[in-house]
Amino acid sequence: MTAVSTPYVLRIHYDLPAGGHDLYTNLLTQLEDFTPRVQPVEPASADCEIGGAQSYFRRSHREIAQLIQLRALAHYGVRTAIGGGRSPMIAAMAADSTALGAVTCIDPDPQATERWLRPRPLITLYGAGPATVRTLSRYGLTTIGQLADTPLVTVQKILGAAGRLLHERSHGIDPRTVTRQEPARSCSAEYRFPRDELDAHQHRRALLQLCEQIGFQLRDTDQAARRLALTVRYSDQATTQRTRMLPEATNHSAALTHTAYDMLEALGLQRARVTGIGLRGEVLTPAETTHHQLTFDPSDDRARKLEAAADRARARYGPDAVHPATLAGRARAAETPPRARP
Repeated sequence: MTAVSTPYVLRIHYDLPAGGHDLYTNLLTQLEDFTPRVQPVEPASADCEIGGAQSYFRRSHREIAQLIQLRALAHYGVRTAIGGGRSPMIAAMAADSTALGAVTCIDPDPQATERWLRPRPLITLYGAGPATVRTLSRYGLTTIGQLADTPLVTVQKILGAAGRLLHERSHGIDPRTVTRQEPARSCSAEYRFPRDELDAHQHRRALLQLCEQIGFQLRDTDQAARRLALTVRYSDQATTQRTRMLPEATNHSAALTHTAYDMLEALGLQRARVTGIGLRGEVLTPAETTHHQLTFDPSDDRARKLEAAADRARARYGPDAVHPATLAGRARAAETPPRARP
């Protein structure tokens, strides 16, 4: 009789350089040396299910993770942070709490997983954003264990329909599986602050820079995006991810910025300590197949003409040749440059 392997998931965070699209693809291919079940988590992460690899390689989960880490560094010079657990959620949370060059593997036993989860702050729970955490804290709920001990009906009264999902996750329940996928066609950029940034104005300024960069990349490749994905990274290494469909497929920077600002505002960050913001344009389509809803606003037409002129300057003198006046005022050389992957 063939033994059935216990599912075990690794989340790998890659520290990619700017423009590392081809490198990311190579790293995903490298993971297939260990398991065929590899799922990209853009812009620079991946999940892989290694339950069967343990018996094949005769190594523990931690040893396989360390081997993946060593190969990424040796073959491509890319550092990683790797977390492991019985589900994609546990693996992602473990990876988010792990420094570059380290590995955190949580025992797949349900009781061991629960012991790891319960003392952790609520902000680290997958899907719990800052606004949700502030709401729960008003009721004295600050750890995952406290949320797990609260009756479901009470959590639903506080959070509404989202309460059931978070309550299940506080018990370590995550029915998702790793599904083999090809990297999605997308256009992404990331901004890393040189230090923990609490100023909401600086958050918006970074997001504006990312929208300008993604818009230029999309127009330069004659593509348009139908969806935006926003990732916010915090000083405790937790992340919040949100996606939103655009009103229409577009590569117009102003339209991208309007939706991105709405997504950021909905997070209710206020005084959150943010270390980085990532933005990704998804569901790309040829620009020639898209349709722009005409308006009677002359400013929209002027903005698009100015955008075309700015693109010509960027194509000739480089991507930093032209940028919005909002991004002027301090030496951009002193800022951490955005990390982009077309």
